[in-house]
This record gives sequence, structure tokens and C-alpha cells, in this order.
Amino acid sequence: MRRFIYFPINIDDMEEKSLLLQLTGDMPLFRIIDFLLDNKGLDFSKSDIVKGSGISRASLFHYWEELEKRGIVRVTRRFGKTKLFTLNSKSIITKRLLDLERALIADSLENEAKKKVALVEA
Repeated sequence: MRRFIYFPINIDDMEEKSLLLQLTGDMPLFRIIDFLLDNKGLDFSKSDIVKGSGISRASLFHYWEELEKRGIVRVTRRFGKTKLFTLNSKSIITKRLLDLERALIADSLENEAKKKVALVEA
């Protein structure tokens, strides 16, 4: 007789968090920044950013003014009332965020390489 054990699964737990979110936590501000970092060079409406980052509109509007004030985002295009935004690559803050992302990736790759070496040596 087979027994099945039920483990409730949270869909959010199934999705692996980015290295940035693992470091900073899963706050809406960092989800916005993480989405824009993952899609650097592309532009999005605020609705697209809400969907892509998985946050509420209220959360986006709570943090948006600060992102604009600090120059982390900039307008790329307008059509009608719609504005499209992208990560502002000229901002010193954005440059540091990109540096942090690169450092996290390098660290992760180094740790994976160490694990593989340890497995081979074992």
C-alpha cells in the first residue's frame, strides 16, 4: 500500500529568487529594481513593471517617486498619456546596482565551482 504525504506548496517558494532578492529580501522596492536589472535596455509602462515584478500597483506608486527622484529610472518614450521607463544607465546609483549584480553573479559562480571541485575530490 502506497502512502502519500501532502506538503502544501507555496507557488512563490517554487520560483527561485534572484541573487539580488536573496541578498536584500523580497521587498517591493527590490522587486522593482530586480525586474529592471533583469531587463536592462528594455522599456516598460508602469503596468508592465507591476506585472513583471509581481507587486501591486499601490506598491509601485509608493516607491516610484523615489526611484525617479534618485535617477534610477528614466522616461524613454511617450505615446498619448502612456510613458515608458527604463533603468537609467547613466545614474551612479544604477551603476552601483549593476556592479552589485555582477559581484553576486561572480560569487555564485565561484561557489558553484568550489562545490564541483569538492564533489570531484570526494
